[in-house]
Amino acid sequence: MDQQRDQWKSRSGFIFATIGAAVGLGNFWRFPFMAYQNGGGAFLLPYFVALLTAGVPLMILEFGFGHKMRGAAITAFRNLNRRFEWIGWWQITVPVVVVTFYSTIISWSIRYLLFSFTQAWGDDPGTFFGRDFLGISSGPLDLGGMRWGILAAVAVVWLANYFISAQGISGGIEKACKFMTPFLVIAMIVFVIRGITLPGATYGLNYFLNPDFSKIMDPSVWVAAYSQVFFSTTLAVGVMIAYASYLPKDSDLANNAFITVFSNSSFDLMAGFAVFSTLGYAALKAGVPFEEMAVAGPGVAFIAFPKAISMLPGPTWLQSLFGVLFFAALLLAGISSSISMMESFASAVIDRFGVDRKKLLGWFSIIGFCFSALFATGAGVHILDIVDHFVGSYGIAVLGLVEAIVLGYFMGTVKIREHVNLTSDIRVGMWWDVLVKYVTPVLLGYNIISSLVSEFTQPYGGYPGTALVFFGWTVAIAMFGSSLLMQWRSQQLDAINKEVV
Repeated sequence: MDQQRDQWKSRSGFIFATIGAAVGLGNFWRFPFMAYQNGGGAFLLPYFVALLTAGVPLMILEFGFGHKMRGAAITAFRNLNRRFEWIGWWQITVPVVVVTFYSTIISWSIRYLLFSFTQAWGDDPGTFFGRDFLGISSGPLDLGGMRWGILAAVAVVWLANYFISAQGISGGIEKACKFMTPFLVIAMIVFVIRGITLPGATYGLNYFLNPDFSKIMDPSVWVAAYSQVFFSTTLAVGVMIAYASYLPKDSDLANNAFITVFSNSSFDLMAGFAVFSTLGYAALKAGVPFEEMAVAGPGVAFIAFPKAISMLPGPTWLQSLFGVLFFAALLLAGISSSISMMESFASAVIDRFGVDRKKLLGWFSIIGFCFSALFATGAGVHILDIVDHFVGSYGIAVLGLVEAIVLGYFMGTVKIREHVNLTSDIRVGMWWDVLVKYVTPVLLGYNIISSLVSEFTQPYGGYPGTALVFFGWTVAIAMFGSSLLMQWRSQQLDAINKEVV
């Protein structure tokens, strides 16, 4: 079976793919403003502590588990114990759901890349983005009609994802990531250099780096740091387990984990420098307080940055070129992450049932596109916000907790540690066992409980309860329920096959 599976052709191809999976659209707008809101430069202390105590250990855990089991999430957990197969199914439901709305956000990047040539957003990018482009409706229960331009771009995203993923690990994903990840590195360096050389850059950077050490003692700041590290490294959703399962048997797992985690954090930091220096310049140029430019979330990329691009010194063609480069980088960051989500699903199902890759991904792309159409309506941004909140705040965190407990206690960290140390230059010691078995579960448990408490004390985003139940709780519960159903169905098929034999 192992000989029939695809395999990474080079270590660099694997590293580029894991970095591409981890670096996504959120790196451009989540980390900079998380630091801004949680102590500025002082936030870097809990952030780096979280990298060392959660990011690296969990990456080593998933690399070691996938590599040792020689299978993606479903097969890996099933080989550990048939009772745990549902965990693998549950893990792959996350990328299955996320890729449906993530592809819509990527489609925005395609449209804005085209808008950059003429700076079509005009003098008021905020109104253009919300009213003219998205056509945002009154709420999640008011669909507001289809945005056909966005839907067409969504179709392009799904076609690109299918074309790359259908070629397999070495023929598709590795080749694509060997181009996309280096491009992202170069683009980020260009953004940082251009940003910090602008007049007024230090004005914005002060908001990003000026430390407020009084917030270090606030537990919520530490929770935010661990959340950022955990969610930005694409852990607990089957991606890294699947990718590691295709590595040659003599691969250096620990070193690969360190490279992946710290490369992703480097993108976080570069994004902070690029975003805040550019917005500092734009704020001074417009003569407004920095707070008016500091629009968190996707607004950074699609409102604040277009406004800043139009204000950049130099001829219009140079401004447009910078805009094209920026949105091309967003596009490739999105594609490299979305193909990893596709692969998490495809590898798991192919390993378990031996189905044809192209047929599986073809049907998945068609069905996924149909669901993505919901996010291309006027209500799409509202629905996207709710689904993302529930899948991210609960689905991924709970899965990370379950994974750490099952692999730490039922499989045993010693087995994974010994496997990792067989081929790794960096020896993993007992410190890793302690972090995986005790520190990570406690931190994730605290994160989940605090999120639940805030959820019930104040409904998320001020949305109607009906919308939160339908698009939030129902989706999260359905993901868990479907994993139990698929394990039951899978075991039924096993029993039928045994009778036939």
